[in-house]
Amino acid sequence: MPVSSASPRQLLQYVLDDDLDAALDAGLMDYVPQPGDAALDPQQPDLPRQLAQAQQRLRDAWAARERHRARAARLARRAAEREARRAPPPVPDRTPALPAAAAAILARAQAKARKE
Repeated sequence: MPVSSASPRQLLQYVLDDDLDAALDAGLMDYVPQPGDAALDPQQPDLPRQLAQAQQRLRDAWAARERHRARAARLARRAAEREARRAPPPVPDRTPALPAAAAAILARAQAKARKE
C-alpha cells in the first residue's frame, strides 16, 4: 500500500479524531520528528510528542496482539496433544487378509486336504 505523505498536523488531526486507519494510511508510523514541528500548530505545541505516543501505543497494541495469537496457538497445540494422548488407540483393521473369493477357495482346499 503506498504511503501518502501527510503533514504532521494532518497526522495529529487523524489521531485526535481517533481515525487511526487514516493516520496509518497517511504515514503515521513513518513520522520522524523534525526541528520546527512543535511550532507547526500553535494550539498543539506538543505535536511531536503526541505523534510519538500514538506510534508507541500502536506498537504496544500490535505486540500484545501478536502475544495473544502466539498464546492461543500454543494453547490449541497443547489441547490437541492432550486430546491425542486421551484418544483410544486405533482399532486394527478387522477386514480379512484375503478377498472373500480367495478365502473360500482356501477353505475348500483345506477341507479337501483334511479328508485325504
